[in-house]
Amino acid sequence: MAIEPIYLSPPHLAASTQQYVNKALDSNWIAPMGPMVDRFEEDLAKTIGNNSTWLALNSGTAAIQLALRLLDIQKGDVILCQSFSFVASVAPAVQLGAEVAFIGSEAQTWNICPDHLEKAITSYMAKGIKPKAIIAVSLYGMPFDAQRIQNIAKQYDIALIEDAAESLGSSYKGQPSGTFGDYSILSFNGNKIITTSGGGALGVYSAADKKRALYLATHAKLDAAFYLHEELGYNYRMSNIIAAIGVSQLEVLQNHVAARRANNQFYRSFFSNYNGVSIHKEPSEHYFSNHWLSCVTIDSFLVGITNEQLMQMLASHQIEARRLWKPLHTQPVFKEYKYFGEALETTLFDDGLCLPSGSNLTDSQKARIATVLEKCLRC
Repeated sequence: MAIEPIYLSPPHLAASTQQYVNKALDSNWIAPMGPMVDRFEEDLAKTIGNNSTWLALNSGTAAIQLALRLLDIQKGDVILCQSFSFVASVAPAVQLGAEVAFIGSEAQTWNICPDHLEKAITSYMAKGIKPKAIIAVSLYGMPFDAQRIQNIAKQYDIALIEDAAESLGSSYKGQPSGTFGDYSILSFNGNKIITTSGGGALGVYSAADKKRALYLATHAKLDAAFYLHEELGYNYRMSNIIAAIGVSQLEVLQNHVAARRANNQFYRSFFSNYNGVSIHKEPSEHYFSNHWLSCVTIDSFLVGITNEQLMQMLASHQIEARRLWKPLHTQPVFKEYKYFGEALETTLFDDGLCLPSGSNLTDSQKARIATVLEKCLRC
């Protein structure tokens, strides 16, 4: 009999999803925009709070692109971006012709290091160049050091874009992820803590920004009796059907957060018996992570196997694991860009692994994972 796969982070729909989707279908609103889009945006604002307002889009990448457009990023402008992240965090900046410099990580959160960030800023400013924006990511659900990063951005008067694609439901000192930046980004990709199959959202704090973002997201159409354009925009709006899924997902967000945090606690308990395996966890009580993915680092000298070997062993038992993000400054496509850091994120990539973390991970699946891990770590 075939073994049922255990996936890294599969979608987990709510019981009410079909009801909301049927409502969208029955209304014949299947195109971008519509009443479910409006409700999803309103529900996001209520869920996240802190005077945030949201624009529902077809991806988190689209949200980053729009944030950069709202900042009027031009060719040659300098953008400072966390290196330890997925390529979508920075690709829109490069596509706009910006000069990107990558910032290394700090050990406690694995996110953008305030010291390296400030060193990059002063290095550019010593040459008479003021960076236009900082892109900080809350990786794997762990918030970055928002207080220090916000203070640096404010001190040097540089816009802060918060990539909260992985951290919906997380918080720092009681403040929700998605409210730390001048602009904030969410993703609802299929593997995120809540999903609309695809999709994302842009968080803004003024009616003027939301109006311009909406204009750009709908091909920059002017208010006329025919299609009139003075600049180029994008086709970035979320569809009404996808938004219906999002409405149902927000109803179970806290359940998903609790389940993923329980997964992290399961791994903490399991690995407490093994020297050489460390699980990524909150560095202090100021941090509350949704633990979107539970991640470990492996000292191959102490454990006897590498992260790659453990990943392959798990795969042989139909259990999906994944390497941590390859740092952006080491990606071939970005080899010409500057980097400010001490290569901590390269070590994390070399030693780290993401383990199955779905909010629908069952007790029997956890027991199976534990059994396989025990066998692998005894090899």
